[in-house]
Amino acid sequence: MQIDKVILVDDDASIRRIAQISLVKLGPWQVDLASSGTEALSLLAEQTPDVLILDVMMPEMDGPTTLVLIREKFPDFNRPVIFMTAKVMTSEVEEYLKLGAAGVIGKPFNPKDLADEVRKICHEWAMKNNA
Repeated sequence: MQIDKVILVDDDASIRRIAQISLVKLGPWQVDLASSGTEALSLLAEQTPDVLILDVMMPEMDGPTTLVLIREKFPDFNRPVIFMTAKVMTSEVEEYLKLGAAGVIGKPFNPKDLADEVRKICHEWAMKNNA
């Protein structure tokens, strides 16, 4: 699966910045940022990324709620969605996957490994979805 463009959604500015630097440098991909689920929906109305990375815990609208709304508002959006979260217990990860997430990246993440983790999840998603 070819990755050129990523949208990363996280309410923490420092995480957004570190992840952006890592993905731009090691992807190398174009990375657009959003600080909330609402902002992510606005970006998706204007563009279609190759992959969407969503923080799970955000104020106002969390990542799982954002994903449900994306599926409702953009039924043709057939790209991998990856959750980033500190909540990586097996039961929690299973819930995220049931919602349709391609995978989960644990926080804190290693910036050196982030692009490879995204590639691996996207590859597995593409194999499952014949994309």
